[in-house]
Amino acid sequence: MARMTREYAGSGSPYEDRYGFSRGVRIGDRIEVAGTAPIPPPGKTLASSAYEQMLRCGEIAIGAIESLGGTARDVVRTRMFITDPEYADEIGRAHREVFGAAAPAATMVVVAALLEPGWKVEIEVEAVVST
Repeated sequence: MARMTREYAGSGSPYEDRYGFSRGVRIGDRIEVAGTAPIPPPGKTLASSAYEQMLRCGEIAIGAIESLGGTARDVVRTRMFITDPEYADEIGRAHREVFGAAAPAATMVVVAALLEPGWKVEIEVEAVVST
């Protein structure tokens, strides 16, 4: 049996090195993207709205997928962890903008907190690269 090669993607998050994980991993046609928070680009501040934070999470996750040879249309599953049910509509609207063309299976779970107090959403993403 042939061994499948692993490919890795990073996003520059300080947590990747600190906690020993990759933003994304590709094995064969599958890409798994780790929990992705709305970490702002260098020199920028954290977005205040749940909508903008979800867009940023999507930008980071899609960046990892693209660096591993996939596209947003290859996304088959998302998991959203939100800190307040009142954010659901804003986050859902942004999710539709980022992933709507793929129409992935999706889950939204309300959690007590995320790693950083200002984060309102974190997402996990799975993709299957089309051939």
